[in-house]
Amino acid sequence: MKSWKQHKGIAAVIDRNDIDTDQILPKQFMKLIHKQGFGDHLFFDWRYSDSEGKVKNPDFVLNRPPFTEATVLVSGSNFGCGSSREHAPWALAGFGFRAVLAASFADIFSINAPKNGIALIRLQEEELEEIKNFLRTKEGESVEIDLEQETVRVGGKDYSFRLEENAKQRIKNGWDDIDVTLIHKERIETFQQNYFETFPFYEVSSAST
Repeated sequence: MKSWKQHKGIAAVIDRNDIDTDQILPKQFMKLIHKQGFGDHLFFDWRYSDSEGKVKNPDFVLNRPPFTEATVLVSGSNFGCGSSREHAPWALAGFGFRAVLAASFADIFSINAPKNGIALIRLQEEELEEIKNFLRTKEGESVEIDLEQETVRVGGKDYSFRLEENAKQRIKNGWDDIDVTLIHKERIETFQQNYFETFPFYEVSSAST
């Protein structure tokens, strides 16, 4: 995944609470076996007027320029609720989103999103309303995000947020779970060597299976 520390991008507003993972990525697309292509199906039931995904809904924000190039999403509370599927952040990342601004996020979604380079930025509801109102009057405006400083700049005004350190490090370094494990590669290899020296019969047993 793409790593980043600072980001500036067009912000799109979907002003709804309780956007769940079925709305982010409907269940019929769960059969895909790789991460590529999910962005085409993001918010499928809202983006398209037909079941085949060939007729775009002209009223949906992500179908209207310049929001077709949006990389920051501004939404309501409890974003990402529903099932625990990681496919939902795959779809957001596949479309090009790098951050979601909301009042709150579902717990499991909050774990999955940073693994895919997406910063979940919690702001106060009054701050979000101020940002939404500005973006409605200034369509196509960019939002600037600084992970180091933990600030969001919109319309010349800075808003502070707090991002859990593990999530921040994943996004800044582009780490998924495998990358995080490999940070401890030397310790793992040392443990493995010592373990099989102490219990050599386990190594023989595992090699024969």
